Amino acid sequence: MIDGDTSATSAKVSLATIAAQWLRLGCIGFGGPPTHIALLRRLCVEQRHWLDAKEFEDGISTTSLLPGPASTQLAIFCAWRLRGAAGAILGGVCFITPGLVLILALSAAFLATHPPIWILGAAAGAGAAVPAVALHAAWGLTPSSWRRIGARQSERVRWLVYAAVGAAAAATIGPYLVLVLLGCGLIEVAIHIQSRRPSAPRSLTAWLPVALVHTATIGGLGALAWVAFKVGALSYGGGFVIVPLMQHDAVSTYHWMTGPQFLDAVALGQITPGPVVLTVAVVGYAAAGIWGGLLAVLVAFAPSFVFVLAGGPRFDQIRSNLSIQAFLTGAGPAVIGAIAGSTIPLGLAFQVAWQIPVLAGALVWLFVVRRGVVSALVLAAVVGLVVALSGVSV
Repeated sequence: MIDGDTSATSAKVSLATIAAQWLRLGCIGFGGPPTHIALLRRLCVEQRHWLDAKEFEDGISTTSLLPGPASTQLAIFCAWRLRGAAGAILGGVCFITPGLVLILALSAAFLATHPPIWILGAAAGAGAAVPAVALHAAWGLTPSSWRRIGARQSERVRWLVYAAVGAAAAATIGPYLVLVLLGCGLIEVAIHIQSRRPSAPRSLTAWLPVALVHTATIGGLGALAWVAFKVGALSYGGGFVIVPLMQHDAVSTYHWMTGPQFLDAVALGQITPGPVVLTVAVVGYAAAGIWGGLLAVLVAFAPSFVFVLAGGPRFDQIRSNLSIQAFLTGAGPAVIGAIAGSTIPLGLAFQVAWQIPVLAGALVWLFVVRRGVVSALVLAAVVGLVVALSGVSV
């Protein structure tokens, strides 16, 4: 049971302890959401006994229903349970900061006007593995989404249609992908509607005109803020969905970075500790330097804090809301399709022929050998480094 009473643990856990422990998690959290969840469980449930196992699992279940980076929201939620709003803000900031500092420093190196040849080679190698990582992310999300839609033929057909539409949108109409995800979710809500007053669809529908207006009219820092907002408030289904949400805007619409540089950004977001959504900091840095990176991160993560602070006392109602469940049933396969579809423009961003065998090797590493994403990117970067130092064009 999740409720708003944090008094039982508030007296036991100081803000200094939260700051130290969440900062440590932010430093060692390589490997994305599975690693973050395991580290939080070990700290809060197994070692310190701050939360019981049922409460922690309920937190996982509810944050997975929210848009944005679920593991970051879980970190904020756990800190909220310990010390209320102050703990949530402090814990979330400490969890995000180490990865932010590292990824901004790497952005300065990778996006420099004349980076060293070894950096270019490592970036090209890691970037070549990114489409494989995208396919791997989509594949990992598929089983639970396939079970969620139901076993009837009509339900399975809808799942395939949502996934196909998401893939096509990611490959062709990137700026409007948010509308496609919302549309698939709202179609499923209409099919499964149980009440005349569903709360979630109304709020989601209210975002549609906002998306249309902003996508069409803003520029400069306003455009950067809108792209970051989409990442933080309108992304469903895990961190990697940010790739199709950002790629077209960053490369084709606003020309903040080239296709290969965007591959570098995705790779940096995967190999640095902390949330994968920190990839948005690289895009922000490319758009407006260090302040652009900080602005993008602030806008992208602000919704996560709002969702937990405002929704924490109501997590039980969120989990049981049929409209939210139906929306995610429709949006989920569209997200999976979008992640898989993003491999097409990602692959088209390759600049040199040797990246193709690196991609093939990454596919074997992830799907046949069944090893991890971080190791795949690091190995690909090493290959690129060797290739660059051998004098082959990068």
